[in-house]
Amino acid sequence: MATTPNRRRAPALDPGSRREMIVRAALPLVIAHGSAVTTRQIAQAAGIGEGTIFRVFADKEELLDACVTEALSPAAALDELALVSVDQPLADRLAEAASALQAHLGRLGAVVGALHATGRRGRGDRPGSSGGPPDRAAGSLPVREALAELFEPERKSLRLSPEQTASMFLGLLFVGAGEQRAEDAPADPSPPLPVRDLVDVFLHGVLSRPTET
Repeated sequence: MATTPNRRRAPALDPGSRREMIVRAALPLVIAHGSAVTTRQIAQAAGIGEGTIFRVFADKEELLDACVTEALSPAAALDELALVSVDQPLADRLAEAASALQAHLGRLGAVVGALHATGRRGRGDRPGSSGGPPDRAAGSLPVREALAELFEPERKSLRLSPEQTASMFLGLLFVGAGEQRAEDAPADPSPPLPVRDLVDVFLHGVLSRPTET
């Protein structure tokens, strides 16, 4: 009599890993549907039962908060900044950095914009909420430090320190991406400035270079 081979179950994820997996599956759906996304849709995208979501999240609101926190996290952008070679010209370094950071800001704007468009308020504004808005400033500090390293080879040529220069460049990126506070308003829908134009303006100013006669 033939025997049926035993099926091996995939190893169970710890709660932290399961939260991360669910948030990754939820983010594209949040961008598409905003706060109207259902936990059933998220469970199907994650390949899990709907009840599994509520083993790691108290409710859908906590899951949406986790999605905003993930969108705010600069971890992926920091990984890309670490790969930018300082052996190339400064303009090329900054173009690579700007592309990585604009992608990060674009995802953040898409998540926050979708939630605001569907009427979701910030955490600090909801009845019974004890948590304030996410600390965006804390997330920008490692980004400024990573950018400062890209300016470090030009330290002697800079008018400001690499740290100050990095802060100015990051501020220009925020303006170019239409960055706004998540709890106040949706992100500006206008497209970000072209990377090369942004870098050129930052390095050489807004005035046209005079033609030589």
